[in-house]
Amino acid sequence: MGWVARFAVAVLLALTTIGSAQAEEALKAKIGVLRLSSSAPVFIAQDKGYFREAGLEVELKFFDAAQPIAVATTSGDVDFGITAFTAGLYNLAGKGTLTVIGGMSREKAGYPLIGYFASNNAYAAGLKSPKDLAGKRVAVTQVGSSFHYSLGLLADKYGFKLADVKIVPLQSLSNAAAALKGETVDAALLPVSTARKLMDEGGAKFLGWVGDETPWQLGAIFASPKTLTNKVLVTKLLGALAKADREYHDVILAAMKDGVVPINERTKPLLEIIAKYTNLPLEQVVGNCAYIDPDGKLDVKNVDNQIKWLQQQGFADKGFDANAIIAKDFVKAD
Repeated sequence: MGWVARFAVAVLLALTTIGSAQAEEALKAKIGVLRLSSSAPVFIAQDKGYFREAGLEVELKFFDAAQPIAVATTSGDVDFGITAFTAGLYNLAGKGTLTVIGGMSREKAGYPLIGYFASNNAYAAGLKSPKDLAGKRVAVTQVGSSFHYSLGLLADKYGFKLADVKIVPLQSLSNAAAALKGETVDAALLPVSTARKLMDEGGAKFLGWVGDETPWQLGAIFASPKTLTNKVLVTKLLGALAKADREYHDVILAAMKDGVVPINERTKPLLEIIAKYTNLPLEQVVGNCAYIDPDGKLDVKNVDNQIKWLQQQGFADKGFDANAIIAKDFVKAD
């Protein structure tokens, strides 16, 4: 074997060794998410290989409500949770078993995400707008959920008592939608992805968007203290998500007009990814794109307001605030 051949073999062996080492070095991580557009950057980072490029092997685990994701993160069933804030999540964080490491979706005017929807009978009887929800039976996923908090903000805005609303916690989005269609509740707070199918089938009436009525920081990225000890893992994950946040914002949100994203050569690839992971047809995804800060920032002041409100309502334990549950090394504050 000549020196050229020996050199070629040596290079090939070296590349094989490097490739094997890189494969072995890939850090594994499980992320708990909902099949909602509010997790779009997670789906983009997974589908376009941004996690893989960062040296991560990511498995997505899907849930049907936000609170179980917080519990799964605490127990170690998942390494990271990416979902809406809930009273249960805050209570776990207040006990030191969860820490917020980044921002995700927000309720923001002009970006349809969570809406107020009436049953057909309640609508016919006069339930025509969000401010008419006082005294009505309203379905939410869980007590202290993001939907419950949204209703509390609405009550504050229009001056009615939240206690006058008959909250019906049904544990999942599918249950809430079924109750609305079945006329066992007067109204429900639902993400647009769940409600649009219901409306298309004539099973509910639209009343308004939470983002138009009461904007707030809805979602976040969080992890357990055990996961946070692996700073390399956390840094890699946040870096991949930051890349996806920016792309989602600059391609999808920048193109949005009147709450709808046009389908063109630039937007279609990302819309198709969101459709794939949310199990929605493309024509529904275009009106179902939540606002996410392009830099992954977290509205810390609003998070503190959420905690205080939940504590006042008795849904969250007292004795902690936003500063106590946020990892300042990782969070970009807004």
